[in-house]
Amino acid sequence: MKLASTVRGEGAPVVLLHGFTGSADTWAPYRAHTRGLRVIAVDLPGHGRSPAPRGASFVEVADAVVGVLDDLGVDRAAWLGYSMGGRVALQIAVRHAARVDALVVESASPGLRSVEERAQRLAADEALADTIERDGLGPFVERWAAQPLFASQQRLPADVLARERDARLANTAEGIAAGLRAMSVGRQPSLWEDLRGLSMRTLAIVGEDDAKYVALGRSIVEAVPRAVLRVTPGAGHTVHLERPVAFWREVRSFLAEGAR
Repeated sequence: MKLASTVRGEGAPVVLLHGFTGSADTWAPYRAHTRGLRVIAVDLPGHGRSPAPRGASFVEVADAVVGVLDDLGVDRAAWLGYSMGGRVALQIAVRHAARVDALVVESASPGLRSVEERAQRLAADEALADTIERDGLGPFVERWAAQPLFASQQRLPADVLARERDARLANTAEGIAAGLRAMSVGRQPSLWEDLRGLSMRTLAIVGEDDAKYVALGRSIVEAVPRAVLRVTPGAGHTVHLERPVAFWREVRSFLAEGAR
């Protein structure tokens, strides 16, 4: 599985992994915040310019993302993943620790703990993928944005919300459905036991208004030996979108501390 990526800038490499319905372009509005870094923004399977996966496992997705670094001749990088991208980044940290200089996870989960929970979630996501293929991307995007998870985004300006909607609609129903099947939380191995073996510096960023992921962030920090948690006021699930200045200040400070 070959994945598309967008590479820009010079400096220490950092891989950016977007969330569900996003793409490498998710990070384009924040170029000013990433000056002095070599940004490698990856289109995850079925998103952006990356092909829709056929029967790919979650682990195979993580391996394919690492393959982007292989193609670029990059040995190690800092990794930043949001939501679904954060789950992929955690899998990479567990499976390819030697490729990870530092890890930033934004509103991400190490997975569901029980086999039963994963089976139920996988069945629900399979049904949702079928609905996306049947009804098309437009109706799904409207329902997706209306979730309580994203309620805090209603504080954002109308032009920002329109930009985000247009970015989601730049994908395809086939790709998003296939990406959901491959990267469902139900297909993700539970990484909770593996977290204690991680040795890289780790930053977990969550929004104060996202109670579920505040709790998950605290649990991640309790498990990972060299992890810190930052809870951002005035933000929900999409901290980078809702509070970009505060988000990138935390990320840049964290990365700079490691460089020192």
